[in-house]
Amino acid sequence: MQKQLLLGVEAIAQAAIDAGISGVYAYPGTPSTEITEHIQNSRLAKERNIHREWAANEKTAMESALGMSYAGKRALVCMKHVGMNVAADCFMNAAITGANGGLVIVAADDPSMHSSQNEQDSRVYGQFAMIPVMEPSNQQEAYDMTRRAFDLSERLGTPVLMRITTRMAHSRAGVVGAAPIEENGLRLPEDKRQYVLLPGIAKKRYRILLDKQTEFVKESENSPYTEYIDGTDKSKGIVACGIGYNYLMEAFNAQVPYPVLKVTQYPIPHKQMERLLNECGDIVVLEDGYPVVENMLKGFPGLDRIKGRLDGTLPRDGELTPDIVAKAFNLPVVEGAPIPELVAGRPPALCKGCSHRDVYDALNTVLKEYADGRVFSDIGCYTLGALPPYEAINTCVDMGASITMAKGAADAGLFPAVAVIGDSTFTHSGMTGLLDAVNENSNITIIISDNESISMTGGQHSSGFGKITDICRGIGVDPDHIKEFRPLPKKHDELCTLIRDEINYQGVSVIIPRRVCIQKQARDTKLAKQANTSE
Repeated sequence: MQKQLLLGVEAIAQAAIDAGISGVYAYPGTPSTEITEHIQNSRLAKERNIHREWAANEKTAMESALGMSYAGKRALVCMKHVGMNVAADCFMNAAITGANGGLVIVAADDPSMHSSQNEQDSRVYGQFAMIPVMEPSNQQEAYDMTRRAFDLSERLGTPVLMRITTRMAHSRAGVVGAAPIEENGLRLPEDKRQYVLLPGIAKKRYRILLDKQTEFVKESENSPYTEYIDGTDKSKGIVACGIGYNYLMEAFNAQVPYPVLKVTQYPIPHKQMERLLNECGDIVVLEDGYPVVENMLKGFPGLDRIKGRLDGTLPRDGELTPDIVAKAFNLPVVEGAPIPELVAGRPPALCKGCSHRDVYDALNTVLKEYADGRVFSDIGCYTLGALPPYEAINTCVDMGASITMAKGAADAGLFPAVAVIGDSTFTHSGMTGLLDAVNENSNITIIISDNESISMTGGQHSSGFGKITDICRGIGVDPDHIKEFRPLPKKHDELCTLIRDEINYQGVSVIIPRRVCIQKQARDTKLAKQANTSE
């Protein structure tokens, strides 16, 4: 097969297509978004009519993929690390039901929080669920291991988690693929109650999962990607996990004098790990993210010789880098020139002409009239309203939290309590919070800033497109207090009056400022021109 220059996420996507998936289920989230987009744009995926539409959130994506696996076909689920929190209910229980068709979950972690609220490590979820976890060290392995993950899932009857980080996701390398295979046919589970997790059945399925743990360890020990590389200097041993192996090779220019255990599959390979511990002195653990393996090794004798993030050999937070690895081994590092003080920082900002600007201008104007007014925001482009010149929001915690936090603050007596949420985030996880507020007639004002796309991740289709008003009405918001508005600078005074009136209404009110994202509008206009030209 011809070598292609692919991002890590593209390598995973192409591997999934070539492995015969029948569907990909995902919600956009950096750095995982391009997996689904690659499949959406794939010629073979279109020819095979592979399911490739965006889900409303990660939970619905995980559940739909499990349903496809139940029917015997291969399914891929993609999300960023915090999406695992949303999908966790189904994810944890899928470990107990097992998989029928191959089921692979890709979690793209974000050490250093380049575009995230935290830097949680999804390997912990794999350990929690007690399922196999794969962690490629380069783009070629990302391709090869994805195909292997589907085979492993079907052979062992279990979901498989693939964990990558931002640098793996968004860096390119040459990748050689293999011939694609056909999709599975429809094949239902022999046990009609396997997926019925009533306590009596769940107990039996849980014991099956526990019995498989020894087999999972053997799979890690026998994986073609698990390597024990002997060295001449046994004063140290190195455990290099995933992309940490890549950084190690770069730091030492591929000439590492110490024994190295390359770990790309979990549970950790016991046999090779015991050899490293028995043959070497201090053990340095290189892992991008939490000290997952380091904590595991602390349970072995001689825990004081385990070095890594916990003892300060490596920084406790932030992503791993080749320079950090080099410094840990006292290797020379070429430091970059310091940034002159005269160079000002350039924080991200809302696009010029963005409708969120007009919303925040009006909201700030109105809230000056109230001493204790607070704005509970959500996750999306509009989160940038926290920065100058607006400084308009006071919270941003997780998807959907704006409405429920505003409700809780109102329950505590805060007035006014305003929630700001986007159209896609509202359908992702804001609707249930609105139902709580309606059921208790909470005294909150909710602004659903509708720019008709999932703009922060590239303008993907929003599940709530054209439905927001109907959803609010269906949930039970008084139709007289569902207000649609087209936000424009010339309508500033009108929007201020509308916000003021709804804040002063004693109950749940919803304002829907609606204007298409200017970036999406520009892209759509360009595509339309290209289509007209080609005709």
